[in-house]
Amino acid sequence: MDKILEAVVMSSYPNNVKQGLVRRVIEAAKQPMDSEQCWSMLELSTKLYLTGDTKYKREIGKEVLEVYGHYHPEEFEEFFNVRFLLSLLQEGYGPLGKRSHYVLDYIQLGLQFVLESPSANNIFSLLRIEVLRKVCERPSPKQCAKISKLLMQHPQCIPTGKHQLLFCQQLIRCIGQFQCVSEGEEEIMEFLEQVNKVSGLLQRIWRTQTSAILPSLKELFTIISSTEEQEAPSNALASVVQFVPLELMDGVIRNLTNDDSITDVQMMMAIGRMIDWVSWPLGKNIDKWIIALLKGLAAVKKFSILIEVTLSKIEKVFSKLLYPIVREGALSVLQYMLLSFQHSHEAFHLLLPHIPRLVASLKKEDSNSATSSLEQLAELIHCMFFRFSGFPDLYEPVLEAVKALPIPNEDRIKHLLGQNAWTSQKNELACFYPRLASKSETGKIGLINLGNTCYMNSIIQSLFMASDFRHSVLNLTEGNSQPLMTKLQWLFAFLEHSQRPAISPESFLSASWPPWFTPGAQQDCSEYLKYLLDRLHEEEKTGKRIYQKLKESSLMSQAVEHHYLNKTLIEKMFGGKMMTKIRCLKCLNVSSREEAFTDLSLAFPPSDRNMCGTTSVLPVEEIGAQFIEPPENAGQLMGSPWIQRKAPMAGDHAAPTVSVETLGFQEPGEAANPICGNDVGVDAAKDPVSTSGEQAHAPKDSRSVPDLINYFLSPERLTAENKYHCEKCASLQDAEKVAELTEGPHYLILTLLRFSFDPRTMKRKKILDNISIPVVLKLPILVAPEETEEVCRRGKDGAAPGSGFMTVVYDLCSVVVHSGISSESGHYYCYSRECTDTVPHGQPRDGVPKQASDKQLDFEIQWYLFNDTRVSFSSFESVSNVTSFFPKDTAYVLFYRQRPGRQSCMLHEALAEAGRLHGELSLHKDLMEAISKDNILFLQEQEKEARNRAAYISALPKSPLWWRDLDRDKDDDSSSGGCSPAAGGGGSSSFHGLVF
Repeated sequence: MDKILEAVVMSSYPNNVKQGLVRRVIEAAKQPMDSEQCWSMLELSTKLYLTGDTKYKREIGKEVLEVYGHYHPEEFEEFFNVRFLLSLLQEGYGPLGKRSHYVLDYIQLGLQFVLESPSANNIFSLLRIEVLRKVCERPSPKQCAKISKLLMQHPQCIPTGKHQLLFCQQLIRCIGQFQCVSEGEEEIMEFLEQVNKVSGLLQRIWRTQTSAILPSLKELFTIISSTEEQEAPSNALASVVQFVPLELMDGVIRNLTNDDSITDVQMMMAIGRMIDWVSWPLGKNIDKWIIALLKGLAAVKKFSILIEVTLSKIEKVFSKLLYPIVREGALSVLQYMLLSFQHSHEAFHLLLPHIPRLVASLKKEDSNSATSSLEQLAELIHCMFFRFSGFPDLYEPVLEAVKALPIPNEDRIKHLLGQNAWTSQKNELACFYPRLASKSETGKIGLINLGNTCYMNSIIQSLFMASDFRHSVLNLTEGNSQPLMTKLQWLFAFLEHSQRPAISPESFLSASWPPWFTPGAQQDCSEYLKYLLDRLHEEEKTGKRIYQKLKESSLMSQAVEHHYLNKTLIEKMFGGKMMTKIRCLKCLNVSSREEAFTDLSLAFPPSDRNMCGTTSVLPVEEIGAQFIEPPENAGQLMGSPWIQRKAPMAGDHAAPTVSVETLGFQEPGEAANPICGNDVGVDAAKDPVSTSGEQAHAPKDSRSVPDLINYFLSPERLTAENKYHCEKCASLQDAEKVAELTEGPHYLILTLLRFSFDPRTMKRKKILDNISIPVVLKLPILVAPEETEEVCRRGKDGAAPGSGFMTVVYDLCSVVVHSGISSESGHYYCYSRECTDTVPHGQPRDGVPKQASDKQLDFEIQWYLFNDTRVSFSSFESVSNVTSFFPKDTAYVLFYRQRPGRQSCMLHEALAEAGRLHGELSLHKDLMEAISKDNILFLQEQEKEARNRAAYISALPKSPLWWRDLDRDKDDDSSSGGCSPAAGGGGSSSFHGLVF
């Protein structure tokens, strides 16, 4: 019968003809027959099954074996013996020892017919040893899957005792070497199925023998933490972790992170490879294990590992959000990575170029998964905006991409940031940042944030960019008896000459820190600025008093005496004067008092003060005009602000007085075009408030800096509880108070009073109104009567004949921005530019500097954005639009520099001379040596850091060769394959783009 069957199978008949003949042979085999015939048929069927070159032959061999195993059990048991199985497993089949791929399938097929036989236990014992040996030989994924299938069906063959533990470890080693060699979708699906069978066997063993879990995980960690030069372990290892019970997670992670025998490089290698598992399509709980290990490393303060791994892997994790099959796990890991990486913006900024593209792809996908992920991603992005504000130039494209998505409230943002941070002690991370970095392309140097010290950093950078002040500070002689000023001089010198990308202002912070400030808490930058300038001023005044005593004992030279008789540097640079007048409305008596100031604190006009037309400046009568009637003789000085004063009636227009003017944008060669139809710089009494260009297009409800100054200078009625005690009347009377600027400071500092106390909530709240900021500002300064004639005759400073005022022009040089909604929180950064006396429009004419248009000023003078350690190029357009894009980012403190004029010509000449001297003279010896030594030290640190970083990077896990995710898309944006999963496609091109 075996000859007949062999002849039929080997014949050239069609398969349907062969099938009929085979059926007859198989039916005949169900009848009793002698042992010799049975053996012949079993040998033939074994040969067909193991060596058949077609699937049809193997199927016939299988059918015959099953018939003989079922109908001739004794002969089958005798044939299917231990010695035969051993030879199959160790030597192969046939005289040449051919290694058949189907040996394990053959054994699995035959086992079902000998389970009850006396030889079963011997066979099981043999197989327990042989499967362990096979696994140690590192079989292919296909063969490993066959072993797993055999053992899952016949668990009696699973190794026991110590061999079982070794078997689990070796099986994990096998999985670590699995690679899919094809990119076809069918082959990929087959590979995934094979991996699932193998990892499923481990799950089966662990369920019955939990003591094998921890040794198995230790073996897995050994594999993924290996730093030897070899091919990266397969991401198929992710399939193993998904079967580890979650209740063991805490203990496993704790043991790993506290194991001193594990080096940092090994731990970094392991966590890096685990993060790569995010892309394993069929794994469950992988994200939980990755996050748990990241948290464990944070708990033991291994921040260097977390930083390196996050920065090297976060873009890879982000790219997986394109694929629905792994999106949920990838998003979980991404959220933890970003929300925990709070000491620096570096990780978030790596993703900025990719976010708009991903958002567009998810929107195009239009699925529940994409919609949910978009909302979570938007929440995450707004958390990062909140944590790392001050980068409007970088964030604008991202904000545009997510503008239609929900915005989380601040409590939600603070909750997410609070529960995920690696550490609450920011200074614990100070040594890890800034990492190796190059100096900004701007040539400017940043300041390291020492723990919510951005309020100080923004002020220091603004003062540093006030070039006249900076030159004066740097030119101070050594041993000037001003310790705080000396520290500022050192800080400015390092900001100008250091090779570092950012320096630490720690020494200056400790010296200038107001004693009532809370360490580590956010503070008000305006309050800090006032305190700093006052300290510097008082320190120099103290030196003058010391000089006076020395002078009395004739120990001072005449040159030194002349130096000390001048104003303090703070008075020269920031000091202005203001006259406050109060007039009793009963007796009309006027009392006046002049006082010095270093900044003007500008309150916001009440919301019921409407705008005049489309101008951004308040109308004269509504800002509280000074009600000066123009005299009949235009050349007559109007010395009193209350001549023929009257209260404005509805619809009336009170006689205007001098108010603040701005110079808006205008095209080169085009005359200024104020709202009221007069050129800027005409008689200020006739044209109290003027704007042009961009200013004229402001929204009806917007306000400008001139609005706030006009409101500040407008008369205030003192009535009811605020009545004025008139000395002449000797009683409380209704009165009016008015403030007039009598001396304009060289640097005009304006603080916008955005923080007010809300009695309802008992908290300080912030006014988020957008304030338009003119690049050039005209300020009215009261002129003494005896000066007026000369001023008018010489045509200086835009003095108006008979007005009693002259116009002083100021250029914007710095804007400190507060980002946030509370004075006790948020972030400060600043925009600054260098302001000099060089006017782009050529030489002065008749001693008066020729006016430059704002656009030319803006384009010809570079703006910079200072945000702690980061310094970047910017523009006045960015300054103007920051609140439009980021409503919580509002201008808070402004620095304006006075243009040269009659009032300030002597100071400007002195400063110009100082600037020339500064360019010629070097810093004093001690300071030069300190900077030189620090630059050498920085170069050494760079070299050391570069070596260490190179070692770290070389140790970072490389992604397996079959991992080719979205890198291919970078040069193929137009193809549909790049984002096809997100576009709804699911073909083979999109699938193997994910895994292989």
